[in-house]
Amino acid sequence: MADTAISRPVARPLAIRHIVERSAATLILVGVGGWLLFNLIHAPAQFFSVAADGLNIGLLYALIALGYTLVYGIIDLINFAHGDLFMLGTLFSAFLLTTVFGQTTAGPVSWLLLLVTLVAVMAFCAVLNVLIELIAYRRLRMAPKLAQLVAAVGMSFILQFIGLKWNGSTPQQWPNVLPDGAIELGEVRISYSVLVVIAATVPLLLLMRWIVGNTRQGRAMRATAQDKDAARLMGINVNRTIAFTFALGGALAGAAGLMYQQVVGTTAYNLGYQMGLIAFTAAVLGGIGNITGAVLGGVLIGLIQAFNDGLPFGLGQQWSQSVVFAILILLMVFKPEGLLGRPTTEKV
Repeated sequence: MADTAISRPVARPLAIRHIVERSAATLILVGVGGWLLFNLIHAPAQFFSVAADGLNIGLLYALIALGYTLVYGIIDLINFAHGDLFMLGTLFSAFLLTTVFGQTTAGPVSWLLLLVTLVAVMAFCAVLNVLIELIAYRRLRMAPKLAQLVAAVGMSFILQFIGLKWNGSTPQQWPNVLPDGAIELGEVRISYSVLVVIAATVPLLLLMRWIVGNTRQGRAMRATAQDKDAARLMGINVNRTIAFTFALGGALAGAAGLMYQQVVGTTAYNLGYQMGLIAFTAAVLGGIGNITGAVLGGVLIGLIQAFNDGLPFGLGQQWSQSVVFAILILLMVFKPEGLLGRPTTEKV
């Protein structure tokens, strides 16, 4: 009887808190849905055009976010240098395609060399990421988490310094070789560059998903992420598996760098900070360590930014970052593990 009397007062506040949280989350979702519906009714053509642009940038966020979530999922490290690796990918792409290959306009030869550049920049960023893991992270794998975090921040500054020497202190504008024009479906206008980015990124995301889910190396990655010691006892080369994970994440960052450079046309030594922070936010939003969640988070953030910037009734571009992080904070309050993440408990 005493236990029952004690449990009732405890259970009642928990039930009330649960109802309040669900009610608040429902009100937020209803408010966002009503805002989108109002814009859709007011300007349907603009709504779908903006959605296409949001999908475009969202897929780039997803490519970068996968690098964060893959590394975190396998060694529990937030690789803050990953955004700067993406930045070096933009510089390498611009230098190779424009300076080395001499391509400044659209055409069949330029498009063929664009594919060559895509393969080259993916290889460049993959090798660089593996070297970063070998030099900076491998020796600290058994060290305290704070030491790994400091190493990641330090590597970020090193990559920024390389970008500063390569690009200069001011942003550089580069030509692109993507086809001009757009597809017009009634009043909806979708540029060819958006279609090119979608056509390039979606197969890469599907290929990465297949590698992780259906190949022997992918199974080794999942086993290492679950228990490194047990994986080692089962004959898995843990060091090689982790290096492969870094190579995979680096290759995706390189592909994102090329696509960004071609769509935006601007490179800057500090580009990795902003893009990396948003991509990391996308990984957290979807559920850090969850591959599907990283893609979902990237696409959602891209759409949120595009809707806020381009719809008739939005807060405007100057509020984009505030809107994105306000949504992230609200999500963390009501669902700390992310959209597709699983709740975890710390062992003591």
